[in-house]
Amino acid sequence: MFPKMASARWISASLLVLLLSLHPIVDAFYLPGTFMHTYEPGEEISAKVNSLTSIETELPFSYYSLPYCKPPEGVKKSAENLGEVLMGDQIDNSPYRFRVNVNESVYLCTTDPLTKEQAELMKNRARNLYQVNMILDNLPVMRFTEQNGMTIQWTGYPVGYNPMGSSEDYVINHLKFRVLVHPYQAQGDVVVTSEDGVAMVESDRKSGFQVVGFEVVPCSVKRDPAAMAKLKMYEKVDSVSCPLELEKSQVIREKERITFTYEVEYVKSNIKWPSRWDAYLKMDGAKVHWFSIMNSMMVVFFLAGIVFVIFLRTVRRDLTRYEEMDKEAQAQMNEELSGWKLVVGDVFREPCCSKLLCVMVADGIQITGMAVVTIVFAALGFLSPASRGMLLTGMIILYLFLGIIAGYVGVRIWRTIKQTSEGWKSVAWLTSCFFPGIVFIILTVLNSILWGKKSTGAIPISLFFTLLALWFCISVPLTLIGGLLGTRAASIEFPVRTNQIPREIPERKFPSWLLVLGAGTLPFGTLFIELFFILSSIWLGRFYYVFGFLFIVLFLLVIVCGEVSLVLTYMHLCVEDWKWWWKAFFASGSVAFYVFLYSINYLVFDLRSLSGPVSATLYLGYSLIMALAIMLSTGAIGFLLSFYFVHYLFSSVKID
Repeated sequence: MFPKMASARWISASLLVLLLSLHPIVDAFYLPGTFMHTYEPGEEISAKVNSLTSIETELPFSYYSLPYCKPPEGVKKSAENLGEVLMGDQIDNSPYRFRVNVNESVYLCTTDPLTKEQAELMKNRARNLYQVNMILDNLPVMRFTEQNGMTIQWTGYPVGYNPMGSSEDYVINHLKFRVLVHPYQAQGDVVVTSEDGVAMVESDRKSGFQVVGFEVVPCSVKRDPAAMAKLKMYEKVDSVSCPLELEKSQVIREKERITFTYEVEYVKSNIKWPSRWDAYLKMDGAKVHWFSIMNSMMVVFFLAGIVFVIFLRTVRRDLTRYEEMDKEAQAQMNEELSGWKLVVGDVFREPCCSKLLCVMVADGIQITGMAVVTIVFAALGFLSPASRGMLLTGMIILYLFLGIIAGYVGVRIWRTIKQTSEGWKSVAWLTSCFFPGIVFIILTVLNSILWGKKSTGAIPISLFFTLLALWFCISVPLTLIGGLLGTRAASIEFPVRTNQIPREIPERKFPSWLLVLGAGTLPFGTLFIELFFILSSIWLGRFYYVFGFLFIVLFLLVIVCGEVSLVLTYMHLCVEDWKWWWKAFFASGSVAFYVFLYSINYLVFDLRSLSGPVSATLYLGYSLIMALAIMLSTGAIGFLLSFYFVHYLFSSVKID
């Protein structure tokens, strides 16, 4: 067997050396989800259009829901991944064509007279600040505006506008494109990846130009429709400047004919192709992120000091003194016990709704694992924004396959509480259905609203069945397999026996849930600044790519959740409250309550442009899903650390 393996390795090594000798010069780099394309002068590139989006309504619509010019070959949809469809993207081809290094001004088409419905729809899109999202060589179009002496960068351009003091709406019908290109000289072989993420080696790459920037200046220009209608698509027209006078702009009105034109200017740039996304991913406020991290570390050190005192000055002191006593003194001390030592016979008593606790902890571990792996891969650059929808697709796939860990954790906790494996199948089934089931219910309600509005954000019924198939064919079986592995793992034995009669818990001046709810403020303090940037990227159409900061914040959040839950568990045990199981979960999980309140605050004060009850319902629905996921994740972390703390604490006590 071993000689065969050795010979196979020698053959593989020889082939590798042969390949390297055939390609002595290789300039290689790897950019996941991207495809470097070099164009020859005059080569044609077709632009694509994504869904129309608005920060006022958050309801995406198809580009061709408005009377825009259509390509001669007809409208064709591009292949989309799971994440793109779930985010409401609908990428179609467009009539806009670009010939590399050819500056030109081109006529597209003149519409038929607008019907009343078309005019009202276009006015509505313009007043709701809908943006056209165009893509060239996988780069979104970018525009710049001046506000208060500052240059602000936007992706996309508006459908139209309504000037102050005017009752009319005007459409953007002339686009002045500026395409930045970088001259490229072929230098051997290059390792690249296609848009599908498949790695390949391209040999003898041609010299030419690479698209490294895509900018637009949108204009509204009134033209003579009768004269322009005589032209054919792509015929040359005179270049025009954006008019400032409203009389020279194209109004949106019933029976009005709109002429669409565009012009292209190519500019050589020193930006290299691997750096072309830097302009989109540039995020200001690095000092704010560092402030967030420093703030989190202060909370961590504060809680770490409390934990240090509990362990070294209180717990260890008591245990050491107890172990040094002789048997008679121990017996006398047992009669005079106080604090956490009094609940030794009840501390591992089965909590109420124990099956639900096992399920929620298991789902929380599954969500935490998904978040950690996703953020690590994103921080390493494997989930680039150039690959639209890959972040969400990766999260869903990870969640499906991490079901095996969730099943294992849930059943293992169930066996620990019950001291038997009986009923593990129902625990595994509930684990696989609890969180996804709630998400499906919320998404179904939101989807029915989007269907009613005919938005591209609505999930197609075919995709609904696809998601259900993935759920029941991958996640559920893996969760059951994980549960089976949990039944075969070594059981965790309780260090002390549980009394038959429960001990009465002393009355307290204030209900314990107030302390549990207040504990959530500490984990929330570690993430609320980063939460602002995440919400802005989701709802204001901004790119979020500081995953390195996010990973640090996540790491600190895990530490804070564990410390908070541990401290509160010890405090409850000290006042003879042995019902610590659920309190340990919600001590850290209550951060979700503050996250949801912050989401409402963000809606009221930062998303003031969001209009209508439908948009607010969508926002609150998605915020509820986010808060639920955070509750399960942070609660699971806090519970597991508290469980091991309590197990360690009472395993050191020798009380009969």
